[in-house]
Amino acid sequence: MTELQSLGLRLADPAAGSPSRRGGAGPSDHKAVTVDGRTIMVPVHTGSAAQSPFQAEAPGADGSAVVRRGGEAVARIEFPRQPRFYKLQTFDGVPYWKIAQLHGADVLATTVLQTCIRYGRRSTSCQFCAIGESLAHGRTVNRKTPEQLAEVARAAVLLDGVKHMVMTTGTPNFTDRGAQILCESAFAVKAAVPQLPIQAQCEPPDDAAWFRRLRDAGVDSLGMHLEAVTPEVRTRIMPGKAEVTIPQYLQAFEDAVEVFGRGQVSTYILAGLGDSAEAILAMSETLIGLGVYPFVVPFVPISGTPLERHPAPDPRFMRELLAPLGRMLVQGGLRSADIKAGCGRCGACSSLSAYEKDARP
Repeated sequence: MTELQSLGLRLADPAAGSPSRRGGAGPSDHKAVTVDGRTIMVPVHTGSAAQSPFQAEAPGADGSAVVRRGGEAVARIEFPRQPRFYKLQTFDGVPYWKIAQLHGADVLATTVLQTCIRYGRRSTSCQFCAIGESLAHGRTVNRKTPEQLAEVARAAVLLDGVKHMVMTTGTPNFTDRGAQILCESAFAVKAAVPQLPIQAQCEPPDDAAWFRRLRDAGVDSLGMHLEAVTPEVRTRIMPGKAEVTIPQYLQAFEDAVEVFGRGQVSTYILAGLGDSAEAILAMSETLIGLGVYPFVVPFVPISGTPLERHPAPDPRFMRELLAPLGRMLVQGGLRSADIKAGCGRCGACSSLSAYEKDARP
């Protein structure tokens, strides 16, 4: 799994299974595949995937496919079927798949606001971000209303057995940084589907009171994403977002854990942007001490971004990083399985949870 997520996968039949994703926020240029009973997101549209030593044959009658490396069969995978809710549309005529999409095996994900104040200028935008690509190509809508999200979430639970939901957003302002629209969205979804756990994701808001407002609106876990852990890499890769400093993030993490609880706050860290394994592990140790789950994933270069030709991290680098991180998480009492909702619980974009399991006594 670690090698597939770093090197990508060539597909003999690109149309197999559920649709792959190009551009946009979240795991883009990926396709969901199931390996040994676990569904993961694997790059299929990137430059590195085009050169991958792994190729999946066309699926057989049972829906499974052989993966070969250098002509030798090394695994058998399955492609999850297209979700049933994708065939429906909202009362106002918007296809459900433009409102929210299935990630991994059982998580519904949406970008509530598909624009960001940082995105339009390369001097401020995150160099890995493609939030505007899917919007520009008509694959989504800019603002998903609370009513639309509630409608789609209800259908995804009933038709496809979705178990939790992720709501992320482009950053609309320099104050609440999206917390307000996430509150409105979560409140509507929880009113429609009370049993559905929700993770909200945004930059740290300017006022810690937003954490309680998010919780009271129905948010069960919170993601605030560092992406990179050293000031030099953050300034180079995401010059606008780096203006929210690491000390500010750490304070926000501490404030958020007080509200959501230990293990219910997480951060996304992209390995392969230039941070050393030592730097990522040092930051992870700090985060675990605060009660924050560091979800470390291999960086995937996305088409249409300044980093589309940036190399993906070597699988050896990922193994040398994830193995000790798995041990640190176990020792710190944080487990992906205990997260109520979100990327860490889903785990499809990283093999971290496998290393976490290997580290248990």
